[in-house]
Amino acid sequence: MMKAECVDGKVDWKGRTALKYKHGGLRASLLILGTFGLENVATLALSVNLITYFVAILHFKVADGANHLTNFMGTSYILSILMAILADTLIGRFKITVISACLEFMGLVLLTIQARKPELRPPPCNLADPTATCEELSGGNKALLFVGLYMLACGSGGVKAGLPAHGADQFEEKDPKEAKQMSSFFNSLLLALCLGGAISLTLLVWIQDNKGWDWGFGVSTIAVFLSIFVFVSGMPTYRFQTIQANNAMVQIIQVYVAAVRNRNLSLSEDPSDLYEINQDKEAALEADFLPHTNAFRCLDKAAIIQENTTSPWRLSRVTQVENAKTLLGMLPIFGCTIIMTLCLAQLQTFSIGQAQTMDRSVISSSFKIPPASLAILPVIFLIIIIPIYDRLAMPFLRRLTGVPTGITHLQRIGVGLILSAISMAVAAILEVKRKAVARDNGLLEAIPQVQALPISIFWLSFQYFIFGIADMFTYVGLLEFFYSEAPKALKSFSTCFLWTSMALGYFCSTVLVKIVNSATKGSTRSGGWLAGNNININHLNLFYWLLSIMSLINFSIYLFVAKRYKYRVQLNTSPTNENEQKSKVYSDEQKN
Repeated sequence: MMKAECVDGKVDWKGRTALKYKHGGLRASLLILGTFGLENVATLALSVNLITYFVAILHFKVADGANHLTNFMGTSYILSILMAILADTLIGRFKITVISACLEFMGLVLLTIQARKPELRPPPCNLADPTATCEELSGGNKALLFVGLYMLACGSGGVKAGLPAHGADQFEEKDPKEAKQMSSFFNSLLLALCLGGAISLTLLVWIQDNKGWDWGFGVSTIAVFLSIFVFVSGMPTYRFQTIQANNAMVQIIQVYVAAVRNRNLSLSEDPSDLYEINQDKEAALEADFLPHTNAFRCLDKAAIIQENTTSPWRLSRVTQVENAKTLLGMLPIFGCTIIMTLCLAQLQTFSIGQAQTMDRSVISSSFKIPPASLAILPVIFLIIIIPIYDRLAMPFLRRLTGVPTGITHLQRIGVGLILSAISMAVAAILEVKRKAVARDNGLLEAIPQVQALPISIFWLSFQYFIFGIADMFTYVGLLEFFYSEAPKALKSFSTCFLWTSMALGYFCSTVLVKIVNSATKGSTRSGGWLAGNNININHLNLFYWLLSIMSLINFSIYLFVAKRYKYRVQLNTSPTNENEQKSKVYSDEQKN
């Protein structure tokens, strides 16, 4: 068998060395994209419509319901870090995805049972009656809700941790052709999300609102079951990343510990004096050896050779030190993306509240769009624009810049961050218009479910459109950035930087809402900018302006950080001069 046919570091489902012509590539990635699409059919509607379930069915207050939703979403994303560590070091990305999808399935089964059985929910209540006292979900039934929700959150976090990285494993970064296909895969990942989301935000939301939440959760359960079937069916065609004998995360922690313990030692000016094993004596890939860089020089102290010292907690290889430097250098980029998710959380909570007060008629007064389905507009736009960007814009930009991804990952992230600031500014302007309509028509005290404002729900589509484009740039850019920059043994962990950023954004949203309400408690008759259940007398527009200003400040910080980031050295083992030139062009472009 020719060596060129083998894929270094990857095996098939039986543990044999993976073959290029038989395993991985576009064919295998299609099944992974299908799995991701079905998973989003099941879950995306919940991320925007659970607020309706919490308020209308379970009788939580609006602010409490919004916080329950953001806490659920945040937990889902933060748990992806734990799942990623398990995937990279113990279980593997394929197995963690299957286990997590089964957890999702069981969580949805519990939610379906609760939505089906009246004794597990509060008694029905006329929310349109201001004199009615609605009983809130409590006791054991509330516990059942949160058990189901957080089983779903845990499973969703595991799928997010394992699936994108396993999909990227189907391509070889050192092969220029497959490197381009990997970039297209990440674009297609967003496209799969959008296609699944289009079904979820239309059909599933309609089922939830019109047929009942038991049917809605039931359809989600079936979609997750199908996603498991599709994913497992591709097992013979996948490339599987081998789990390293040494725990990569532990090795990086050892670098930080050794650097602290060796802090009083003197560094030599010659990097060759630092410790590194002989490449000729290790049966490892060339990519396991990284050249020394001058970034974070303090960490080089972990590689200072000392007499009679072989403990990994005092002495680390240069390659291990460079891996630790890479993760440390990625943290500021990671931190600058949290604000964007904080803004996204408002489109999934308070913007849904806005939509409930507006005229939701489409074509005729008899057909009304569910508020949560408003997010379908940017999804449809993305379904159209992603193939155009991938097939037309990227090849043009690739020729123009010489970068395989068209523009660098950091440039792509920056575009999305500034667009999110613009989206929040547009949201503030449109909220002023919505409230003016309510005031001019004497409907400030109108009950949303009974009397809609004479302003179309489609006015809100502007903020969703802009944020949808921001999604395409920032979130896909982040997935590519974290995957390509991370040490080889920590690909799942690094892609979870994106999900962790989103988790912190959701948690920060919960905290920010409480802080804003507390700080503005005495300045508004509603008891705070976002307090109470009547959004017409709140000051949501001021909250959106606050988010827009915070986003602009965050973007300024991002520019400062991104200009100083040094991309990881991309080693290319291909013997051809052409491939070496492509690698050099890419590296040079990224450094600029």
